[in-house]
Amino acid sequence: MIKTLLKSVRQYKKASLASPLLVTVEVIIECFLPLVMAMVIDSMSGNSMTPILKYGLMLVIMAMFSLLFGVLAGREAATASCGFAKNLRQDMYFKIQDFAFADMDKFSTSSLVTRMTTDVTNVQNAYQMIIRAAIRTPLMMIFSVIMSMTINVKMACIFLVTIPVLGIALFGIVLYVHPIFKRIFKKYDAMNNSVQENIAGIRVVKSFVREDYEAKKFGKASEDVRKDFTRAEKILAFNNPVMMFCIYMSMLLISYFGARIIIGTGAVSLTTGELSSLISYGVQILAAMMVLSMVFVMTIMAEESANRIAEVLTQESSLQSPENGIRKVKNGKIDFENVSFCYSKASKKKALSNINLTINPGETIGIIGGTGSAKTTLIQLISRLYDVTEGSVKVGGIDVRKYDLEALRNEVAVVLQKNVLFSGTIKENLRWGKKDADEEELIRVCRLAQADEFIQQFPKKYDTYIEQGGTNVSGGQKQRLCIARALLKKPKILILDDSTSAVDTKTDALIRKAMSEEIPDTTKIIIAQRVSSVEDADKIIVMDGGRIAQQGTHRQLLAADGIYREVYDSQTRSKEVE
Repeated sequence: MIKTLLKSVRQYKKASLASPLLVTVEVIIECFLPLVMAMVIDSMSGNSMTPILKYGLMLVIMAMFSLLFGVLAGREAATASCGFAKNLRQDMYFKIQDFAFADMDKFSTSSLVTRMTTDVTNVQNAYQMIIRAAIRTPLMMIFSVIMSMTINVKMACIFLVTIPVLGIALFGIVLYVHPIFKRIFKKYDAMNNSVQENIAGIRVVKSFVREDYEAKKFGKASEDVRKDFTRAEKILAFNNPVMMFCIYMSMLLISYFGARIIIGTGAVSLTTGELSSLISYGVQILAAMMVLSMVFVMTIMAEESANRIAEVLTQESSLQSPENGIRKVKNGKIDFENVSFCYSKASKKKALSNINLTINPGETIGIIGGTGSAKTTLIQLISRLYDVTEGSVKVGGIDVRKYDLEALRNEVAVVLQKNVLFSGTIKENLRWGKKDADEEELIRVCRLAQADEFIQQFPKKYDTYIEQGGTNVSGGQKQRLCIARALLKKPKILILDDSTSAVDTKTDALIRKAMSEEIPDTTKIIIAQRVSSVEDADKIIVMDGGRIAQQGTHRQLLAADGIYREVYDSQTRSKEVE
């Protein structure tokens, strides 16, 4: 996990190394300050101010240098940690872009959002603490103990006894709290999932007046997080009292035994200045222990976050382009040969079973079937959004698994059932299909998709801004823009997955007519619920339960008793009633 995360440090290695070095110099200077302070105190004989001024000037210079190196160390640590966090987010984001649908199914959207925000922030804070405080703390303890031993070994032993006691207490707290933090992040995912669902479906929530239900649902998730955090914080709260107890006990012991030594030896074995420096070293050691405890707490929280981030970064996409994959798709011919498919290896039920189908280049194929009949699943195998479980899918006579993924998907344009528009102008959304498309091309494809007419009615026309998710255009307008975007790719295969469901039958017919006239060589697959959307197709496939129940032309299927005839009759009767 650590090795995986450290790969994201990259250009911030210099800052990551500079911070510990600067901290080391800062600590060394600070550890000499109590010795100089002891000299100042011991020079207060009342005879002359010269030694006091001399040592006082040394203290000021050393303090200034300590401050300088501390500031520089802090700056480098901040630069390194913020840069590290930026790289982590970028690496995770780029990794997610390569995920197959099966990989996306493994991680929920809310979980990925939490990992890229809360988890990265936790790791960022911990990293900053590690390259600065985690270096400073042990160095401060070691140098302070060494320096105190140069003054009086017996007195220094008090520190050597106190440190293990604090260490054991700290380790016990860490051991108990770690599993709680592990649970908390899973509950964070659940809470974020509740927020995401509510915001995405806010129109449904309001139309069904379910605000109270959603509020209670979020409240429960939030309360679960609060309870675990409260429990963890209560345990961590023991850390500070234990630390303070040890600090004050050490100070009392040093003061008591130090006073006895000074009085008993007449300030020969230990001077007043040396006693004050021992107290200063004690404060430094115990303050360092308190900082160390904070580092441990931060590290505990960050450990689980780091594991969750590493899980994303090490996830290998289940779909990989083959080495030296084929980059040219000959034509839009599609062959399904004994294809069966399961969404999960553990799944016993097949989504598709024994599919055999040939679609010739330039043909228009209609696919119809009830909800859950695996229509969408079938077409997702063509652009290799999933891999078949059994059999093979061929495009242009070649198994899709032999193609370079980018080359294959560039030749297959899909207008999905759930149309997605991104925030930006209409032009920017359309150019997802072709980056360098000029305005003439944009207008042409929009006319084919019957979108130009309503675009021209907008005040800014093609420069009209589309809100996130396309909330400021209707469902039918959104569908037509998505079809235009797909047409701009000039693909060899065009798949419309129920993508004209929100337009009227006349507009639907005009879109199909324009496509047949303008892109005759493109293989067109139309998934629809309406028979009228597929009746002019060269071949119609009827899906039922993940199998091909019927196939043929409109007339052939009407002549045969079956699902298609039943759907046609029911829709025809509905129109007659209207």
